[in-house]
Parts: sequence; C-alpha cells; structure tokens
Amino acid sequence: MALKAQVLYDFIAEPGNNELTVKEGETITITNQSIGGGWIEAQNSRGEVGLVPEDYIELNKEFPAFPAAGTTAPSSNAGNVAYPDLSVFDAFAPASTPAQNQVDSGALNPVPDTPDTPVTPFFPSPEEASNGNDPWSAWNADASGSTNNNWASNPEGTQTGKSAADPWSNVSQGHPQAYQGPAEFDEWDDEWDDMKSTSGYAESESGEVGGIQRGGMHASSMKISLNKFPGFSKSGPELYLLCKQIAKGKDKLSIYVGQVGPVWSYPETQIDCIVADPKKGSKMYGLKSYIEYQITPNTTNRPVNHRYKHFDWLYERLLDKFGSAIPIPSLPDKQVTGRFEEEFIKMRMERLQGWMSRMCRHPVVSSSDVFQLFLTYKDEKDWKMGKRKAEKDETVGVMIFTTIEPEAADLDPLEVEQKCEQFSKFTKAMDDSVKEILTVGHEHWKRCTGPLPKEYQRIGKALQNLSSVFTSSGYQGESTLTDALTAAGKTYEEIAQLVAEQPKKDLHFLMETNNEYKGLLGCFPDTIGVHKAAIDKVKEGDKLVAANKITTQDKVAMAKRLSTMSYTLQAEMNHFHSNRIYDYNRVMQQYLEEQVKFYETIAAKLRQAHGQFTTM
Repeated sequence: MALKAQVLYDFIAEPGNNELTVKEGETITITNQSIGGGWIEAQNSRGEVGLVPEDYIELNKEFPAFPAAGTTAPSSNAGNVAYPDLSVFDAFAPASTPAQNQVDSGALNPVPDTPDTPVTPFFPSPEEASNGNDPWSAWNADASGSTNNNWASNPEGTQTGKSAADPWSNVSQGHPQAYQGPAEFDEWDDEWDDMKSTSGYAESESGEVGGIQRGGMHASSMKISLNKFPGFSKSGPELYLLCKQIAKGKDKLSIYVGQVGPVWSYPETQIDCIVADPKKGSKMYGLKSYIEYQITPNTTNRPVNHRYKHFDWLYERLLDKFGSAIPIPSLPDKQVTGRFEEEFIKMRMERLQGWMSRMCRHPVVSSSDVFQLFLTYKDEKDWKMGKRKAEKDETVGVMIFTTIEPEAADLDPLEVEQKCEQFSKFTKAMDDSVKEILTVGHEHWKRCTGPLPKEYQRIGKALQNLSSVFTSSGYQGESTLTDALTAAGKTYEEIAQLVAEQPKKDLHFLMETNNEYKGLLGCFPDTIGVHKAAIDKVKEGDKLVAANKITTQDKVAMAKRLSTMSYTLQAEMNHFHSNRIYDYNRVMQQYLEEQVKFYETIAAKLRQAHGQFTTM
C-alpha cells in the first residue's frame, strides 16, 4: 500500500530545482523516503513528482512539538574548565522576573525551515514592482507611521511588528539573538562534510529567542527558542567575574590607551578580501542546487570557495566566541524563492562583501583562528580539522574577557558605569537617526521611481502636444518654434528617465551603508547589556562578602575584571567611531559626486533645449 502524507504548510517549488509545489491540507503519496538531506520525493494528485521538505508533511503521526521556551539545551564546550559556583548571586536576585522566552502572539503554528534553504523569505510586493524594484520599499514603517526599533521601547526577545516581506527589518539585521540562523536539523550536507556538527548550544541567559518565518508573503511569525547562541549562554557575566581560569599568554588580546582612549592593537597590514564569481553548483546527483562564491584574501591572493551556509557557520562561530564583547552584525537576509535569479545573487554578493569587509577591518575578529580558517584553508582536510577545532573552542561568551589585557590602570566602578551609560545613549540616538535616513531615503526612492518621472513625462507630452497644435495653424514662419517645443518636450522625457534611474547610482549606496549600520547598532544593546549586568553583580559585592558567599579577594578580583570589561567596551566603541567616520565620509562623497553628475547632465540637456529657441 502506497504511503500517504498530509501537507502541513504551503511550499512553493524553486523552478528548475526538481521540487514539488504543495498546498496545506493536500494529500500526497510518498515515492522515495531515502533522498536524504531533509527531503523526500512525493507525487501529488495530478501525478506530478518532485522533492518536498520532510518537515512540511505528516506521516500519520503527531506533529512533533517544538521545545517549550525556557528549555535549556546541553551546554557546549564544557571541556575541562572549572566554572565557579554562581548560586552565590541567587539570594540577591529580584523576587520575580517577567518571562522572556515568550512565543510571539503573531502565530500559533510555527512553520519549519526547509533543509538547506534560507529561512526568512523575501517576496517583492506589487507596490515594490511599481517602484523600480526599490529594495527599501518595505522599510520598517509600522501602521502608525512611526519607525520600529529594538531598543528599550521594544523589550528584547519580542518582535516589532514586521511583515515577512520586509528585507530591512530588525529581525534580519537586529540583535544577534534575533538571527534567523539555520534550523537545528541543518547539516553540512555538501561534498565536504559527511556528519552533522556536534557542538551543543545552551540557552541564552537573557532569554533571547530566534525566529522562524515561512509560508509566503503574508505569513505570520512565531518566535521559539532555538538555543543557538552559546556566546550569550550559561550564567552571564558572573561566569567571568568569578572564574579562576587564566588564558595562555599567546592568546592574549592587548588594549592600550591612545590619543582617543582605549584602542585595540591593530595589525601592520590591513586584512581585506574580495567576494566574487558566484557559480551555481549541485549535489544529491543534481537534485539540489546552490550558489558558491569565491573569496580571495589579500594576504594570500589564493581564492577559496564558500556557500552561503558556510558564511552562516562563520557567523555563528564569531557570535559564539566574541558576541559578549564585540558586536557581530547579522548576515544578509536569507531567501526562499528567487535565490538563483541574477539580481538577487548580485545583491547578496554585494552584502556579503560588505559583511566580510567589516569583519576584516576588526583587528580581533580578522586575526582569530576561525576567521583565518575561512579565508585561507588549504584543502578539504584542513577545512574539516579547522572547523571541528573551532566548534570545540572553550573560550566563548563572557570567557573571551579572560584573554583581554588592558595596558592601563584599573578603572573605578563609577567611571565604568558612566562610560557604559554614555555609549548606550549614543548608540540609541544613532540608531534612531539611521532609521530616519532609511525611512526618508525609501520615500525618496519611491518618488524618484514613481510619481516624479511621470510628472516630467507629462510636462514633456504637454509641450509636444502644444507643438502639434502650433503646427496645425498653417502659419509658415513658426517651424523653428514648433521644432524647439518638440525638442524641449523630448528633453523632459529624457529627464524623466534619468530621474527614475538615478537612485540606483547614488541613493542605493547611501541606503546600503545605513542599513549595514542599522544591523551593527542593533547588536549594541546586547553588548552593552553584558556590561550593565556585570556592574550590577559587582555592586552586590559587599552584600556577598557580608553573607560569606565570596571573599574580600573575590570582590577585588570582580572589580578588576569589571575594569577589563570596560576597557574592552571603550576599545570597541573607539573602533566603531573610527570606522563610522571613515564610512560616512566615503559614502557621502560618493553620493554627492553622483548627485553633481546627475544635475550637471540635466543642466546640459536643458541648456541644449534652451538654445533652440530664438529671441525676436
């Protein structure tokens, strides 16, 4: 008897990828369950056969429930590190705390991710299609007309009213914990890796949750705990404040005091790389396709190849290791449909280039073993060994502070708190300003690709109609005027075309830069939050000593380590400011240069039209 299955969620097949489109509630016949990689082969009632994600169907059994929010996954990288007893803080915890691992009320039925396919779909709306394919046309304006953000006004771990069609939402470029990473069953199922990653993940200390969004343009979302962020795991900053472990000397990261304050130690030669030459590959005997990019670092000039999921892996490792001390912005959005279209591949490559360039410019990230592995692996064996070593790294989360050595005197806790508050206010204010630019830029983009060209076209058409009327007068001495009117009308039609094309030449780069900074700024609340939590723990020191929970020496050590954390935050903020000044100088120069060319071209066309009219 043929095995039947019930379709739980809509799935749209990718053209040319041997997939089968199915609808929720449809009954299909399973023809091959041994495809692998999270896919099965099935036949619908019309006799069509193709691949369907296993998690989108039900084989006469109960649909597996997602783990309840708050369920803790096995702690990763346990190794031989002896972590301190953190229960000493329990007596000073608030009597009750609001639950943070909450399910978003936007949906009751979470839809699983398709294997080896992106999570957050982007579906251009009809409005976008009429706006010159404006990639910002779904920018985060909510129903009230205000902009959404992921700061204090929106509690972390909650969504801010984004639609699934928003490619610029805070879900995709917000907090690291909001990262729409690969589903937990995602495997490195290409020709390099024959086994699933075995590193475990512990639940986020702050209760942050990942999100899954599937099911089409109007799909609602449900936020569930994915336990994917070991960098924010275990028990928060006290793990470092009371830790006895001392990092080896060769692992130390230096911070020294320069002209602008604490700064990282920068390499003599700036690392950079080029992301280029995207090529379509296949696996599973040609049944599944993917895009592979070529990355060439300036240190070796030897290209290496990576798929998007490899960038995914790198992002998780960097977030795991550095996320408590260094803001690691999310990768460009994932996408379900159209991921093999030329325009999408071009934009994804551009954004991957921007992400990699930013990581290359960070002295700590770019010099890390995992980042160097990504850029310079020699062969399959080298990659596998490096990957497994990175996944077993024990210096993750707040333990990264054990590797940092400030070359300056310890700071007073009050000064630490003041610096932390100063940075928090600045990043919040900049986040608001960046979102304002994106909102205004989006509106300008829509106007330039919609009503404004039409206005110029109407002017041009009206002038040409007037010329036609003048021609019909029969008067012999006005041909010069009618020709000039016709030429002026055509000039305005040409200006309409220039106006419609201009945003891609200048506004695009300004918007991309601000969108990148939106994502980066969205990481700061978590990074600063780690420091604020550490400040609170140190403030409890006297009570803990009085209660014989810790010794006086422990209290002194906690204050010293808080100082290290503050130096780290200051070094990171100074790195951010330095890059911010460079980036905005560069992008504004580029924007204004293109604007000058644009208006000079228009002025030249108007002068030419003006010269055809004669004065009697």
